[in-house]
Amino acid sequence: MRKIAFFAPLAAALAVAAASPALAQAPTVNVTVGGDLQQDTDKIGVRDVNDQATRLARVVQTELERRGALDGARVDLVLTELKPNRPTMQQMVDRPGLDGIRSISIGGATIEGQITLADGQVQPVRYDWYSNNLQDVRGYATWQDAETAYQRLATNLVRGRYVSR
Repeated sequence: MRKIAFFAPLAAALAVAAASPALAQAPTVNVTVGGDLQQDTDKIGVRDVNDQATRLARVVQTELERRGALDGARVDLVLTELKPNRPTMQQMVDRPGLDGIRSISIGGATIEGQITLADGQVQPVRYDWYSNNLQDVRGYATWQDAETAYQRLATNLVRGRYVSR
């Protein structure tokens, strides 16, 4: 009898969840590489550029889902410019004098694209963020400022600010 008492509420909750249609469909996020970045891919490194495009998609998707924003929307982003704070592996291969630890630079990213909302309305997206000077560079990661740009873009999208300059 105890087993039935335990499983009955669980079964009822699962039945209700399965019977009711999903109230909100998570947005889809697609990221492509474009602009000058396509030409610079060989200089930065194909692997790094692809990893950053994947990272941008993951950061935006996670933030939108976590905050329940842009349900049912399609977010198409284009990574148009990308600058690392530290040399990438490809840059160190191409220029052996670079120090992967002590060489730092102003980094960041430029992202453009569009959002197709669930009702079919299309909104343009534009965001960029770069450190102002070397003193503003925080952290020790190669893509620290690009990561900041991704997170700030995601926060802006949640707040409904699609174009920022």
